[in-house]
Amino acid sequence: PEREYRSYQWLVRFLRKYYYPLLAVSFLAGLLWCVGYRPLGKAILTKIWYTLGAFLLIILLYQVVDNRIKVWWRRQDPSDEAARGLEASLKTLLLYTTLLATAGVVLNLLGLLGPLSRLMSFPMFRLGANPVTPWIVVKALLILLTFIFATKLFQAYMDYRVYPKLGIDPGLAYALNTTFRYTALAVGVIVALKVVGFDLRVFLVFAGAAGIGIGLGLQNMAANIISGFSIIFGGKIRKGDWIEVGQTLGTVTDIYLRATKVRTRDNIEYLIPNSDLISKAIVNYSLSSPLIRIELPVGVSYDADPEKVKEILLQAARSEPLVSKQRDPSVRFIGYGESSIDFDLLIWIDVRRIPRRKVRSALYFTIFKAFREAGIEIPYPQRDIHIRSRAESTTIG
Repeated sequence: PEREYRSYQWLVRFLRKYYYPLLAVSFLAGLLWCVGYRPLGKAILTKIWYTLGAFLLIILLYQVVDNRIKVWWRRQDPSDEAARGLEASLKTLLLYTTLLATAGVVLNLLGLLGPLSRLMSFPMFRLGANPVTPWIVVKALLILLTFIFATKLFQAYMDYRVYPKLGIDPGLAYALNTTFRYTALAVGVIVALKVVGFDLRVFLVFAGAAGIGIGLGLQNMAANIISGFSIIFGGKIRKGDWIEVGQTLGTVTDIYLRATKVRTRDNIEYLIPNSDLISKAIVNYSLSSPLIRIELPVGVSYDADPEKVKEILLQAARSEPLVSKQRDPSVRFIGYGESSIDFDLLIWIDVRRIPRRKVRSALYFTIFKAFREAGIEIPYPQRDIHIRSRAESTTIG
């Protein structure tokens, strides 16, 4: 039957192409058995069909587990980032495990695993008294990849199931995941180096060299890394917070050891060095109230009634849905300009949800329409030019 799985389709194409050659080889193996070459015929038959059977079993298990993941994912909310991360981690680990098991089982059943390991066992270089071969490097890389994929799956499961159930704050959850990720990665690197035959005591020498390097030229990197740990565990800046650094306002999407990623409303991502976040003044709108007050300057003609202008501005602010209703708007009479009397409309907005430029634009549209209906003129600068002429007298003589 037809199935949508690519591995299944590949298997069907393989059987359609090599089905009769496999039957022919099996028939020849049977003939060898009959004419007295029983060990050779038995070896060919068992290697072919045992390998094919093991391959089919692995593919079947892969399809069963993959189908379970798809059924679970259909019951989830597509907008749930935690569920999406868990689904991606499960599929990645499943694919990695399947490829590793397929390669190991097939090579072992075909009798190629031993020769392959011996072929790749030539020394490339030595670490102390231990030779490093390609086969050892491959095993170390596989161990490191296993740690990486297992760590991602653990973090995704914690984000999806454990942290929400325990009521852990997203910022703290991100700090815990970061700590676990770096710890697991460090353990994986140590295990991989141990498999390679690396003497871990060399780390002591490396630590001394790193200390000299930091003292000579890596001060900025060290400051950023230390600041990164301070940010992760300090709790003042967390993933998902709305912060403003200089002229940059956005949400914190990731906190790395050296820099913090901030995404603005224009979908521009900035990498801000962690030392700047520690040493400079920042505004975190997620720590307390996200309400901020903004000003809209408005100028009208000297013929307008200031009280009427105030009433129109307040009505425009109260009717605008983007303006927060938690605090009342207000109007200030700023002063007398060269060609207008000037006011400031003071309103409150939730800066995490409402862009300042958006609410300003909406209010200016509303105010312009209200002024036109009320007959209030919005002046523009005027200049009077006086031309003075003087008759020049001419003396003839």
